[in-house]
Amino acid sequence: MSQDIVLQTEGLCKYWGGLKALDNMNLAFHDKSLHGIVGPNGAGKSTLLNMLCGAYKPTSGRILHQGDAIEDIRGYEFVRRGIGRGFQKTNIYPQATCLENCCVAAQRRTGGSFNIFAMRNRDKLLIEMADEALLRVGLGHRRDTVAAQISYGEQRQLEIAMVLATAPSVLLLDEPMAGMGHEESRLIIELLQTLKTDYCIVLVEHDMDAVFELSDQLTVMVNGQHLVTGTVEEVRNDVRVKEAYLGQGDEVI
Repeated sequence: MSQDIVLQTEGLCKYWGGLKALDNMNLAFHDKSLHGIVGPNGAGKSTLLNMLCGAYKPTSGRILHQGDAIEDIRGYEFVRRGIGRGFQKTNIYPQATCLENCCVAAQRRTGGSFNIFAMRNRDKLLIEMADEALLRVGLGHRRDTVAAQISYGEQRQLEIAMVLATAPSVLLLDEPMAGMGHEESRLIIELLQTLKTDYCIVLVEHDMDAVFELSDQLTVMVNGQHLVTGTVEEVRNDVRVKEAYLGQGDEVI
């Protein structure tokens, strides 16, 4: 695992009235590695991702990207700094082609207005960024296919391609394997294995087998708080983790 810290939090908190959705989180995410985030429902995992991409502003604490404090910048500036976010539910334009979807995403990085119904096909840079992203996730052959016509698994691949089209250094992925069968999940696992050699990836995922296979570092959260961070083996053998997960049904470390 690379020792270069790309993104980190210092004392990060998010309160909704009296509810502590995130409380004093201190985490470091490294270049060219995948950092898994796990925890029971309501642990604050998605809240953390929403703060790391600028969707939520912290109640207190800091977010540092390549050493710069970014917690107060606007949401679109996170994208332009190279922080890309994927969502738990598919976030695509179903009536647009795969290429058009990626061009819309690329526009978020390059700036300016964009009309999906009057796409600037002459914009060579956008198309190059979009094509490269589609090839990277294995959807080059779907370039001109309408997104609604591809399979659910391919739609999840397309969403990752849309994140890649923003030319990120950090990928924040929220349950990219949600709703998938075994074969589709395998494709995403293999894709993330290749992507983590080039990117800093923060992965929230309920498929524990996938998280164990992919993670270079693993963080367990409980009730909005950081419980433990370490290698997969260190986390699995941690007594506090076993106690926290006792009785959590299918969410077993």
